[in-house]
Amino acid sequence: MDIFSILIIGIGLAMDCFAVSISKGICAKKLFFWHTLRMALLFGLFQALMPLAGYSLGVTFAHQMESFDHWLAFILLALIGGKMIYEGVKPYNPDCATPNPFKWASLLSLALATSIDAFATGIIFIPYHNIIGKAILIIGLTSFVFTFFGMYLGIRFGKKFHIKVEIWGGAILIAIGFKILIEHLYFQL
Repeated sequence: MDIFSILIIGIGLAMDCFAVSISKGICAKKLFFWHTLRMALLFGLFQALMPLAGYSLGVTFAHQMESFDHWLAFILLALIGGKMIYEGVKPYNPDCATPNPFKWASLLSLALATSIDAFATGIIFIPYHNIIGKAILIIGLTSFVFTFFGMYLGIRFGKKFHIKVEIWGGAILIAIGFKILIEHLYFQL
């Protein structure tokens, strides 16, 4: 797997963070730098640690999964991508009723919720053990940037436009799943 593929996976995984941060931005009256930074750091950290946790757990069973790891990667990315597309077509309704959406407990629960798919994605890096460090760094930084930028977009433009970023993220993850599957099937012939 090359760096470009990891970056595309990172962008696909960051779409959940991006969508949540746009929603939080819509509810915020103005950009609070420290709140936005805290949210971006937590989202980036969780998005980086969850693939590492999934990878670490999967390494235990790597030898048993070697013959079908490409199918597993394809199925996981297709399911995660399909879920994101489904969430993207649901009606949009930002939850602005929370008195302080930037409390630690609220941000921690959102960071965990947006990173569950990243845990499953960690399994696809098992055959690529030499790049797991680069992968978690790229995924974490991508999520950080997308979260920070999403807050700005939500505050600035969110009330006027609602972009279905989950659909794009889901499509990206499904495309990467196909790429992994085709590469493994092609090189095994």
